[in-house]
Amino acid sequence: MAEKRDIYTSFHDIPVRDYMYFPKGTLETGKPGKFSRTEITHILISILVLTIAFSFWKSGGLIFNRNLDLIIRSIPYAFVGVLTAFFFHELSHKFMAQKFGLWAEYRLFPLGLLLALIISVFTGYVFAAPGAVMFMGGARYHETGRIAMAGPLANIIIASVTFPLYYLLFDTQFGTIIGFICIINTILAVFNLLPFGPLDGVKIIRWNATVWVLLLIVAIVLLALILPSFPLVL
Repeated sequence: MAEKRDIYTSFHDIPVRDYMYFPKGTLETGKPGKFSRTEITHILISILVLTIAFSFWKSGGLIFNRNLDLIIRSIPYAFVGVLTAFFFHELSHKFMAQKFGLWAEYRLFPLGLLLALIISVFTGYVFAAPGAVMFMGGARYHETGRIAMAGPLANIIIASVTFPLYYLLFDTQFGTIIGFICIINTILAVFNLLPFGPLDGVKIIRWNATVWVLLLIVAIVLLALILPSFPLVL
């Protein structure tokens, strides 16, 4: 008996009315590798806001550090970190969904981005819910699980590659950039693998709990290795 296909309209279960809409012609971009103009705009806005947020995280925030020069110098590090972590995370979700023949596009969550910006600017801490890849067309549990897994897996792969490079080049400026890429990817992987609410971990567990445990263990080990040795201040 064929497995029933359910309809999922929001990958992270954020209410659709809050930020989801389909401009004319958008649904025609469901082919693998295709992006609509709306999606590209949402991605660029999210990258910009997250780059600013992580720049303040790297420099400590206005409450703890009002050194404008330090904040400015943090921007390139934050941009590379966000580009490799957030962008490839969401891109992996999108491409996996498209592989299963689903329409998939990223949509930003305005309130989540605004809160991330405010909190990071003043406190230096980043708690971000920038948006999510939305997919439609009917997805079975094993497909939803694989779509959920794709994002954290991309972060783990990037972190695994950059971790040894960081220790080879840690005393150079390039090594610091590599370390920042590694730590942001590990943090994003661990956070999204938590088995709570709308995070990827919940959907992976529903599909395959063993896969979830293995991914979480690897992500936590990487974070435990890189976090103590990476300097917060440039």
